[in-house]
Amino acid sequence: MDTGDRPARLAVGVLGAGRVGSALGAALARAGHRLVAVSGVSDASRRRAADRLGLAPSGPEDVVARADLVLLTVPDDVLPGLVAGLAETGADLRGKLLVHTSGAYGLAVLNPAVERGALPLALHPVMTFTGRDDDLSRLTGITFGVTAPEPLRPVAEALVIEMEGEPVWIEERDRALYHAALANAANHMVTLIAESSELLRKIGVDEPGRMLGPLLGAALDNVLRLGLAGLTGPVVRGDAGTVRKHVDALILAAPEAADAYVALARLTADRALAAGLLKPEAAERLLDALGGNIWT
Repeated sequence: MDTGDRPARLAVGVLGAGRVGSALGAALARAGHRLVAVSGVSDASRRRAADRLGLAPSGPEDVVARADLVLLTVPDDVLPGLVAGLAETGADLRGKLLVHTSGAYGLAVLNPAVERGALPLALHPVMTFTGRDDDLSRLTGITFGVTAPEPLRPVAEALVIEMEGEPVWIEERDRALYHAALANAANHMVTLIAESSELLRKIGVDEPGRMLGPLLGAALDNVLRLGLAGLTGPVVRGDAGTVRKHVDALILAAPEAADAYVALARLTADRALAAGLLKPEAAERLLDALGGNIWT
């Protein structure tokens, strides 16, 4: 296989034709690589294999046997067992690119396959995938967290660029923290917005999305452009009385949301204090309102 700056046209197999696997498989096909085999267990993944990739699902052994590049697009908790299973079956992995898309794992999870001659890559697309038709178009311009052995770094980066993404190098030791940062921002944001929407519905707001959309859009724009300097709201203003009212209202309406509010308000106050946006006396008042220590 050519390991120069641009990968040769590869026969691509997909182990796990879920939301991510079907999108990346289609992106590689769009770049000129050849899809040869795909595996899928659920009815949904089988439909995606047929609709997006134009292939009928086959077994993992067939996928590995026919492919030069094997995409391992399975849930994080399944990945170690899948790799170990491939190695234990005695599948011929020599010279094959084994590419997983987990954010939390680096290269070590692929070691059982590497010992049998596989070439390991970790390419994590920084995007949410819904299984809808727009997943493929969403790949354009996104970043991929890339970890690879140094000799394979040009291949990894070229594959990402071919999928119309931007490669960003992540050291092996930093993969867990890298993924925690992404999950904390994206996954928890969804939970917070869904919770806020439900609270608004409880008080009679029929379309909370219309109310929250402009506010959240402005807040996201502010933080991406200005960082913490874009922070607004009662915590950074030191409005302890308002914060206490929030906590009291949430305790009555949604106690589990109150716990999350207090934890995030403490973190917000701590960061604002350290950045000089919140005065120490205001922080003390907030401390009393929140019922705990915000100092680090």
